[in-house]
Amino acid sequence: MKKMTDKRERIVLGGGCFWCVEAALIQVPGVEEVTPGYAGGGTPSPTYREVCGGLSGHAEVALVEYDPDVVSLEGVLAHFFTMHDPTTPDRQGHDVGTQYRSTVLYDSDEQKGRVERFIEGVAGDFKRPVVTQVEPLEAFYPAEDYHRRYFEKNPRQPYCLTVVAPKVEKIRKKLTVR
Repeated sequence: MKKMTDKRERIVLGGGCFWCVEAALIQVPGVEEVTPGYAGGGTPSPTYREVCGGLSGHAEVALVEYDPDVVSLEGVLAHFFTMHDPTTPDRQGHDVGTQYRSTVLYDSDEQKGRVERFIEGVAGDFKRPVVTQVEPLEAFYPAEDYHRRYFEKNPRQPYCLTVVAPKVEKIRKKLTVR
């Protein structure tokens, strides 16, 4: 993982498949790097197979590094809550299991407070209750290399066409509406 500059801040987000989160959020101005990985479980250094099998307790997540002079934490969260459904427990579309839960993993009490206030502020925008878990980040395990920039490398793969591409398009539309 690339070392963060003094300006960079980070947040770890899980909203279903990490290919979706990475591909959607890397488009956001100020987001400098998005690293797919695993967090929130008990198995040290889990593999994709362990996480997908629901055996490790981890969620598929993305470590989002951003420049707060360009995009705020709340701006990153606004895009995150646009690209996934925070009202479905342990699933995003056809991806079902705790590894696909909606989660925000924070680094500090200050960050936790900002995340909680953001969620309170957008909760009324949804027809169902927001079930996003807000938890401290205890460990982040980068995913295997072949997951990095998966959508970019495999845009014609069926999952990418039917699941990832629509989420990427949601963010593109949001960015052009400004």
